Amino acid sequence: MAYRVKIMPRAERDLADIYRRIEARTSGAARNWYLGLRDAIRALRARPNRCPLTPEDGDLRHLLYGNKPHIYRAIYRVLEDEKQVLVLHIRHGAQSEFKPDELMGPRRT
Repeated sequence: MAYRVKIMPRAERDLADIYRRIEARTSGAARNWYLGLRDAIRALRARPNRCPLTPEDGDLRHLLYGNKPHIYRAIYRVLEDEKQVLVLHIRHGAQSEFKPDELMGPRRT
């Protein structure tokens, strides 16, 4: 059974910021990269547990997307009982680690 992928408000804002920052509106290559990121996130519905746990929080996983030096991390929680993936935050891989209390979302059940 496929999981439902839900992009939480903070992650939606992160995506909008990335879209603006890479100028995807005016660059075909940037737009294709951005759409690839969105597709990679949506693909979590098939096998969300394939991605590694984050070093910051053992209840969260992260999908890595892109090539150095443009790697982004989509940080998410898998809710097994509900068959849901909650995408909590998307950040550049070079950013410092997040603090677990910075992210919102229900704890794993």
